[in-house]
Amino acid sequence: MKARKAGPAAAVSSQSFEEIFLEHWAMIYRLLVRMLGDPDEAEDLALETFFRLYERPPEAGEGFNLKGWLFRVATNLSLRSIRSHQRRQHYELAAGKNALEDPPEDRPAEILDSQEANHLARLALSRMQSRQAQLLSLRYSGMTYKEISGVLGLAPTSIGPLLLRAEREFAKIYRSLSREEI
Repeated sequence: MKARKAGPAAAVSSQSFEEIFLEHWAMIYRLLVRMLGDPDEAEDLALETFFRLYERPPEAGEGFNLKGWLFRVATNLSLRSIRSHQRRQHYELAAGKNALEDPPEDRPAEILDSQEANHLARLALSRMQSRQAQLLSLRYSGMTYKEISGVLGLAPTSIGPLLLRAEREFAKIYRSLSREEI
């Protein structure tokens, strides 16, 4: 393995690290601000770019472009930061959505109300005519009118009016059951 020469000056000819930093800092910082839109994060990544130059200077050969190397490192760091931010945002949104959808276990009154409503709905369906209860169950399980007509052996054009009557009947029975519970 080839031994590296010490310090960034060896890789970038005769310029000292301080000279390189002062010459290219503003340009790298502006690039990162444009890419990220956050001056604080841009400053952090600009510092990281120059830290990488200091820690592991590139091999300077004939035609080596230091400015291009700095731009590439800064761009890669900013893209990694953007991807990381997007992943974090995606996970946080998903976690928030799940928290809203999950039953609130620390609120027993809401859970009890939900269980009572489900019980009343099942009871109302059991007191309805069989075909009406089937219509409602099939429709609210996600089936289309055409699929329901196939399952029940009815004309597709009759599903809408029959479903409307079934919903009215369900509402009437559900309200009467709710009053009984009070």
